[in-house]
Amino acid sequence: MLALKQELYQQLQTLVDKQIAIATENINSAKISQENDTKSTAGDKHETGRAMLHLEQENNQKQLAKALQLKQELASTNINQSKESISKGCLVYTENGKYFLSIGIGKLVVAEQTVFAISLASPIGQLLLGKRVNDTFDFQGKAIKITAVF
Repeated sequence: MLALKQELYQQLQTLVDKQIAIATENINSAKISQENDTKSTAGDKHETGRAMLHLEQENNQKQLAKALQLKQELASTNINQSKESISKGCLVYTENGKYFLSIGIGKLVVAEQTVFAISLASPIGQLLLGKRVNDTFDFQGKAIKITAVF
């Protein structure tokens, strides 16, 4: 199971690095557009365009900050220790699906297995925290049993 956890971790690192690269590229592109934008006689149209560029730049900065935060959260995830009770870094098998407690990215497919990468802050992450094999928890009105923890 350690190999599967390592593969999941690697896939998450790649996804977060890609998000950082895209946000950085968008920031640089918007900066170049802003620098190339010269004062024209269009007046209001010009000011509207500058305002839109500014908003786009703010959104790109937020996306970059979020991706950097995810990278930091992922870096603090220890996948090498096995634990009896569920905590960050655990791969949890339930009757309902498989969950990797790390960062909230969502559905991943690794080694032909569907696993959901979730954070401890997510609703299901909160329910899983501290549970053990054979414990059950209620999610959306359904009792779900934990079958394995790695």
